Amino acid sequence: MSRVRVIRGWTDLPASDRGAAVAMGSFDGVHRGHQQVIALATEAGRRLGAPVGVITFDPHPRAYFRPDEPTFRLMKPDQQARALEALGVETLYVLPWNAELAEMTDREFAARVLHEGLGARHVAVGFDNSFGKGRTGSPESMRAYGEELGFGVSVAEPVSDGSGEKFSSTAVRDALREGRPEEAARILGRPFAIEGVVQRGRQLGRKLGFPTANVDLADYVVPRFGVYATRTRLQDGRRVPGVANIGVNPTVEGITKPLLEVWLFDFDEDLYDQVIETDLIAFLRPEEKFAGLEAMTEQVMKDAQQARRVLGA
Repeated sequence: MSRVRVIRGWTDLPASDRGAAVAMGSFDGVHRGHQQVIALATEAGRRLGAPVGVITFDPHPRAYFRPDEPTFRLMKPDQQARALEALGVETLYVLPWNAELAEMTDREFAARVLHEGLGARHVAVGFDNSFGKGRTGSPESMRAYGEELGFGVSVAEPVSDGSGEKFSSTAVRDALREGRPEEAARILGRPFAIEGVVQRGRQLGRKLGFPTANVDLADYVVPRFGVYATRTRLQDGRRVPGVANIGVNPTVEGITKPLLEVWLFDFDEDLYDQVIETDLIAFLRPEEKFAGLEAMTEQVMKDAQQARRVLGA
């Protein structure tokens, strides 16, 4: 469990929950660009003797304004909280993204939410941050509001790789959708991981010699359908290498929505109803439909050998 304090809302907060140096953004993925923004808030907090907080929004504004778009999240809230804790964040302010916030001008947001509501002593934003109705607020206007209202502002420069491509959540999603988990991990600073409760399936894999733990993809961005070398964290902290299929397993009828089906190597324990977190390490091959279960089983065994080689397991 994360030790980051989660505060939902921005009104009527006690004095102990106000006065932080905060980083503001969606921080979906907490990638290396996000980490720069948080580092600026941490630096300001140290200088001011203030706690370090992060402001984010639930639901994600993108989901609010474009509800019919495909799922796109890179992490669940508890994964985000753990990633933030590792960066020294003490408080996570989760602001409910609703009609009231969506209709606020950028100045109203700065004055009512940041200044009056949270009592922010410092606000760190990314170089491309926008806020307020119509996304009219910019890092420059945030600086102006900070001067007017009495809080410091710092702006993170873009973070990019050697080729000049900026690290972004969009780039992570693109890499995953294209079956490039190594590229996603490079931007994130760690492997992309799917967390969820192990569901009861038909236990077909067990009968065929490769028992799988099945996890619903929920609101995650859907990676390219196919087979991956993986590492899975169990609830007790153990990390187990394995091989996984993401997709609808077209050889077996009846699966209609994408699933993560992970076979943990040299492991035979009951994981039903437990929460596991699976890192996607390498893409091995696209999902395919086999002539029958025997052909599928033969290929799965080959996939397992390849995954063991990739993982050094």
